[in-house]
Amino acid sequence: MPWPDRVSLRWKIAALAAATACLVAAAVGVLVHLWTASDIRSRAQMRAFNGVYSAVDTYRRTGALADGAALDPAGLPGVLREPADEKRHTAYDGRIEDNVGPSVWGVQRVAGPGSPVLAVQINMSPELHDLRRLDMSMAVASLVSLAAAVPLAAYGAGLLGRRLRRVSETAGRISAGDLDARTGPTKGGDEVAEIAATVDLMADSLGRRLRTERRFTADVAHELRTPVGGLLAATDLLPAGETEDLVRARVRDLRGLVEDLLEISRLDAGAEHPVRAHVPLGAVVREAVARTGFDASVTVAGARDTAAARRAEAGESAEPTEPGETVETDPRRLERIVGNLVVNAHRHGDAPVEVTVEGRTVVVRDHGPGFPPDLLLEGPRRFHTGAAERGSGHGLGLTIALGQARVLGAELRLDNAPDGGAVATLRLPPS
Repeated sequence: MPWPDRVSLRWKIAALAAATACLVAAAVGVLVHLWTASDIRSRAQMRAFNGVYSAVDTYRRTGALADGAALDPAGLPGVLREPADEKRHTAYDGRIEDNVGPSVWGVQRVAGPGSPVLAVQINMSPELHDLRRLDMSMAVASLVSLAAAVPLAAYGAGLLGRRLRRVSETAGRISAGDLDARTGPTKGGDEVAEIAATVDLMADSLGRRLRTERRFTADVAHELRTPVGGLLAATDLLPAGETEDLVRARVRDLRGLVEDLLEISRLDAGAEHPVRAHVPLGAVVREAVARTGFDASVTVAGARDTAAARRAEAGESAEPTEPGETVETDPRRLERIVGNLVVNAHRHGDAPVEVTVEGRTVVVRDHGPGFPPDLLLEGPRRFHTGAAERGSGHGLGLTIALGQARVLGAELRLDNAPDGGAVATLRLPPS
């Protein structure tokens, strides 16, 4: 089973706690084992040393061997068979024979040089058996501790994860445009509480700046509306001719820019609310495309448009025999979105421009250079039209289309087609 790409902080901390518990248990177990084994061997050497002393003393006084003592036994390690002096010596013997061993031997000559060697063997197998039982007990205790530590760590990490998730959700809402989102008071005085407080402070600062910019945009647009209207009226006093046409076109462009700014300011302020009605989606899209004055083919999936196309070529009404699916939406805002997308496709793309309606989805595609990478990554920016080869304009059309889509609760996605051209996909919400 492949390891998931994303593992929650809760399980990472639980795994870290489990690994730490295992390391601690292993370290403690090894240290206890080594210390106990060393202690068993030291005590066996001491017993062998004392046993030889007592056995030699008894042998010298009585000539009899004490229990466990032997003269030149066959199993005596070679290193102890010929001691260089009459002092007591001990040695470890790791052999195991008939459940006897490992052992510690203690030896001493009973008299001067050449005399027999008296040996005492101390069997350590009972103590080593106890050591193995101790190791097993340590292992069981470690497993029990691990079984208790992991759930506790997972529970504590879950509390931390929920606090961090709350901060993350707040930051996501702020990033999505909800400037009123706040984490609020967070329990504890740790780093998570500091992060939450910092996010709230950042949201307050960002909200103040954005509100200031929005007020400035709205104020400028309102202040310009009156003089622009006066300019448009004044153009009627100009004598007819090329100059009058040029001035009138520029004034109309200026008025359109002011109206777009006013619309954006209302969208930013949340003052726009949809007026919904049940309308045929295909017919609304056709009307929106026709109002732009640009040439664009409209295809409504499921509609019988062949006869309508023939009537359009003959100069008759081009209404399809089937208008497509009926949806509940604000037709004025829907027309605004589709119109802006078609105008954007003609201004910044290349013909042919194709509009497809299928179900509750409207797709507008051109065959130009496509959307710039920064626009796809960051979204449309005001007064930013992308690369020079994408034409001219104020860079507000896509911004307005996205704002109106949010008002309708629709999703507007911008992408580039694999074979070239920009693709804008509008998906209306279910009724």
